[in-house]
Amino acid sequence: MLAAIDWAEFLPTLLAMLAAGLFAGFAAGIFGIGGGFVVVPALYAIFTVLGGDPSVTTHVAIGTSLGTIIVTSLRSVQAHAKRGAVDFEVLKTWAPWIVLGVLLGLVLAKSVDGKSLTLIFAIGVFIMGLYMMFGKAGAIKVSDTMPTGWLRAALATFVGSFASLMGIGGGTFAILVMTLFGKSIHSAIATAAGFGFIIAIPGAIGFMIIGQGVEGLPPGSVGYVNIIGLVAITAMTALTAPAGAFVAHKMNPALLKRVFATYLLFTTGVMFVDAYNARMSAPSQETPYLAEAATLEHFESAVSERNYRALSGAPPEEGLSYYGPPQDHADNGGALD
Repeated sequence: MLAAIDWAEFLPTLLAMLAAGLFAGFAAGIFGIGGGFVVVPALYAIFTVLGGDPSVTTHVAIGTSLGTIIVTSLRSVQAHAKRGAVDFEVLKTWAPWIVLGVLLGLVLAKSVDGKSLTLIFAIGVFIMGLYMMFGKAGAIKVSDTMPTGWLRAALATFVGSFASLMGIGGGTFAILVMTLFGKSIHSAIATAAGFGFIIAIPGAIGFMIIGQGVEGLPPGSVGYVNIIGLVAITAMTALTAPAGAFVAHKMNPALLKRVFATYLLFTTGVMFVDAYNARMSAPSQETPYLAEAATLEHFESAVSERNYRALSGAPPEEGLSYYGPPQDHADNGGALD
């Protein structure tokens, strides 16, 4: 059930989401990516500034990003298909393994905490930033034909799992793989947009499901998908994804790739710092009762009955009264020794 929202107070956040959507849509069209590299950091920053619960902020950013990629990728692949650049045979044969990978990614996302997920995303963005800054698609070719059999299954499963775990469309991975195996850069970009669509549908639904019942979610969320962010961002990406696809077919995007890579590397730095600060500020979980029980007077409030025997070695029937007032010890036969 969606929480009530003060729209006057929420307006700056909504404007920030709309701006992120404009940029994400253009990036999706020109680079063949789902826009997750833009949307996830933007939503992460927005929810953090709003004072969101750090334990769920990254999960919500990733889940919402996957929801936006459904529309972004669909619009992008439609625009590329009009130019005959999409290889639908590749999409059809890779789809089952991609979906399997998405399911594996959801299992991992459910089992890791917010700080760990932030680090995973930051590492992935760092790698992609370096690739976009210094890599050259098509510079190395492994084969003239796309992989089949176990290699196709392994590559598609990896793309699906890592993309869903990071909240991205997997376009950058897909472009790299397809250019290594003989696809032209324009065909790779166009087909990669279809990969994003295949990844995003089960991914978004899965994040809605695994986020059910979680506390601390931002207003307007269903599970780990924020509906307000989803609607605001997809409204903008639907407008700008075709424009990005048009630019991709009219110019060399090398300079734009480097500008985008700079953004990715900067984002990586911010997220690494945030994750490090969160870990440093987290209270230690190592035997808290020992830290609190500095004196015998504090012992009874710091140690539970179930921890007592392991800590003191005393028989369980003596319980915490073993450390009680002197008169209690007299009843049990005397002194503490």
